[in-house]
Parts: sequence; structure tokens; C-alpha cells
Amino acid sequence: MTQSLRRSAALCAVLALFAAACSVPQGPADAPDDTFVIGLSSEFDNLSPVLGFSPDGGSLFFDGLMSRSPDLTLKPALAAGQPEVAGDGKTVTFTLKEGLRFHDGKQLTSEDVEYTYEALLDPANNSTIRSDYAAIKEVRAPDPRTVVFELKHAYAPLVQRTTLGIVPKGTLEKTKPVGTGPYRFVSWTPGDKIVLEANKEYWGGAPAISKLVLAFAPDDNVRATRLRAGDFDASVLPPKAAAQFRGQQGVTVYDVPSADYRAILFPMTHPVTGDRAVREAFGLAVDRQAMVDAILAGSGTPAYGPISPDTKWHNPEVTGETNPEQAKKVLDEAGWREAGDGIREKDGRKAEFTLMYPAGDSLRKELALAAASDAKKIGLRVEPAGLDWDAIEPRLGEDAAVMGYGSPYDPDYVNYELFHSDFKGKGFFNPGLYDNPEADKLLEKGRSAGDEATREQAYSDLQKIIKDDQVYSYLVFLKHVYVIRGKYDGILPGVDGHEHATGGLFAGLPAWKPAT
Repeated sequence: MTQSLRRSAALCAVLALFAAACSVPQGPADAPDDTFVIGLSSEFDNLSPVLGFSPDGGSLFFDGLMSRSPDLTLKPALAAGQPEVAGDGKTVTFTLKEGLRFHDGKQLTSEDVEYTYEALLDPANNSTIRSDYAAIKEVRAPDPRTVVFELKHAYAPLVQRTTLGIVPKGTLEKTKPVGTGPYRFVSWTPGDKIVLEANKEYWGGAPAISKLVLAFAPDDNVRATRLRAGDFDASVLPPKAAAQFRGQQGVTVYDVPSADYRAILFPMTHPVTGDRAVREAFGLAVDRQAMVDAILAGSGTPAYGPISPDTKWHNPEVTGETNPEQAKKVLDEAGWREAGDGIREKDGRKAEFTLMYPAGDSLRKELALAAASDAKKIGLRVEPAGLDWDAIEPRLGEDAAVMGYGSPYDPDYVNYELFHSDFKGKGFFNPGLYDNPEADKLLEKGRSAGDEATREQAYSDLQKIIKDDQVYSYLVFLKHVYVIRGKYDGILPGVDGHEHATGGLFAGLPAWKPAT
């Protein structure tokens, strides 16, 4: 979930841009012909599943007990089949495939699975995803191929959570991972790239693409330029940046549906955005459809809440409208009066605040500028500020920011940490310091209830509370636009979540084969 970008990555990307301006490479720079180079917008914090790396099954280094198909259905990976779930839902048993081995040749057993989950749950390791697995009481390995999860209470998303990559017993390697996945780790040059090679002994069959480079380039325009120059074979780009590649010979553009949204986070303790009336008026002022049409070039839909309308969990009552006149009325009634300079005031305080966005993200920049323009029409002064994530993160409880989250999986994903008061101010978890006891109760009921109808009602009610409290101004759900050079069979678009680095369309890369 974290989005920390490296200054050194930006520097390397800029240097590469200058190099591309001087010459036009015929293929990926400094890479053999059999190497596939993906340009990524952010660098990983670490490469350990225990510490939060790619827990939803998008990693190319690791396998979980289960994996996801492009249609989001779960299928066995390291597990030999579907798990056995006890009648009370509190015991879940997996049987492992035979003959599984890590990249270093060591045999994988149930003790490795036990160790992975125990290490994740150990408070001393400070895993960013530990709360997602809080329902686990213990994990047992009664024999080399059997793994038993004992739960504190029935937890419906447990099997979905077992897409978590498994690491060898006794290791918490952060930068030189050893897994069982389709690709082996070769090297990591911080600020530049990660190099991988195909695991020829992979239990699921060796990938056709034998060498893979994950190159870091935070700036959207730099990635587009390097893709055009031939430095990159693939990347995810904002719709406008991707437009130049549509219809280009030898290039395919994929518009992939997602539950990924962009929204404006409001700090609850700010003297202006802490006023619910300001947040409500802001939401009424924003023209979301214009953002979809002009900024996303149609590659998205308006957003009014954290759960995509394309999922069964969405509450259709959570919707909205653009109504500047109603927005002005809300502000008037709350005591924010028009002043001579056009900016409203209340008790001697101007209705103004800063809106941060990551400087290299052209899409968030355009959304910030559009939102600020719409807000000005109702008397709110919003000052957009392009910063790097290192500068944004410590200010999340103080200034508004254009944020991105969203998951197509169970609604327990992401939402628990974003809205539960236990996570106030913990980095990118609940960064606006939201605190509502009723929301806490619904989140707890949603993850612990044993029957689906109760869970659906809990999340339906939660969406209404989030809407009523105006925790965020939701702007748009995106389509992720992938640009890929060359022709490949086996590319199967699904439904993306927010994270699409080596997940999303790229998660299926081991099955891609050059078209003949």
C-alpha cells in the first residue's frame, strides 16, 4: 500500500531521458534481445512478503498457497487443492503439492508456511500487513505437507489472504529474496532496477520470457519517453500519455478495468477541512464527469465511495452529483461567508488549504488542479503542491492530498486500515485521523461475521457512514492503461486493484509467449 518513491530513481530516469534524446536505441537499453523491460512508477520498500511485499499474489518471485485467476477466482498454487474448512469456520486445512522447491534447491514443507505466517504475526517484525491476519490464532505443521490455520473467530477472507508468498524457514531476507515463483532474483540496484531470470524448474512450467528487468521511473512523462525510445518494453501510463501509442504498429494498448480510485484525503484536525460542511461543499463542487472526459480521456468512471460499483459489495445508495449552488448554500449555512476577495471566511479564518500530490504523477496533478479550480468557484482557495512522497507522508495528517487506493477483492482489504481508528496516523493507514466508533464496529463485524449476508449489510452501512462523514472526496475510478511493445499470446486482462507494479496484467507475465 505504501507509495514511497526514491529520489535516486527520479535522477536515473531523468538521466536516461537525456540519453534517449541523444540516440534512439533499437531495443531496451543495455539489455540483451531476450530481456523484457518493464518501466515501473515506484520502487519497492522491500522484497519480503512477511514485511508486506505483494501480499495479494502479484509477486513473480514467490507463490502463495493460493493464487488468483484474472477473473479473481482463487485457484491452488502451492496447495494441492482447495482447503478444508471446518463447519464453524475456525479451522482451515491445506495440503501442499509434492516436490516443491525454493530457488536455492531447498525443499518447501509445511514448516516454511508455518514460519512465514508466524513471522508476519510477530510484533517484533513490525509487518505493515499484520492486522490483515489478526484472526489467526496459530498455524500448525502436523506433517511436511499439511498446514492448519486455527482462527480466533470465523474470518471469511482467510483463504483469499493465503495468496501471501511463502519464504524459507528462518529467513527474513528483504533485498535478496528466495522464493518458489516463476522468476528467480538476480540483483537489485537501488534507484535503478531489479533483474530477474526465469525459474526453469518452476512447478508451473518455465516462463517463455527468460529475462526480466523491473526499471524504476517515477515520472510519467519519462516512462512514456523511454517506452517510445525503446528503453522499455512495457509500462502503465496515464491515459493522455498512452494516447500517442494507440494505433502504433508493433504496440498494443490495454485498457484494464480496476477498483483503483483517486480521492482527496481531508485531515480531520485541520481548522478548515476539519469542518464537515467544507468537505461536503467541496464534494458538491467537483465535476467528476469532466475529469473522466478530459483528464482520463474516458478511461474511467466517477467515484463517490471506496468500493467499486463493479463489485457485488457496492452500495448503490452511495452516489452523488455536481451542484455548485448547493455547495454554496452548505457553506453559507455553516457560517463560511463570502469576502471581498472571493474567498470565504469564518471567525476570521480564510477557507483555504493545501492540496498535495506526488510531483511526478501527471494524472494526480491534473486532478488536483481541476479540483482546485472547481473549489474556487464556490469560494474555497485550494493551493496544489507537487511534492515527493518523502515530503508528503509526514504531512498527511495536516494537509489534504490526492491519494490512490482500492481493491477488487474482499471489502475487508484496504478499508479496515483506512477507516478504523486503531490506525490513525500510521503512515498511509488512516492518514486523515478519522475516528468514528460506529465505523469501527462495522469494520469489525465485517471481518468477523460468519455469514455473507451479515457481512454485506455491515459493508453497505459502512459505505453510507463514510459518505455521510465526507472522509474523502472520491473523484474517479481508473482504467489502468498498459502499453506493451511487441505481440504476445497469453495476455489475459482481469480486474486490477490499486497496486499494479508486478501485479495486475503483469502478474500473468510468466504465461506470456511471443506471438508467432
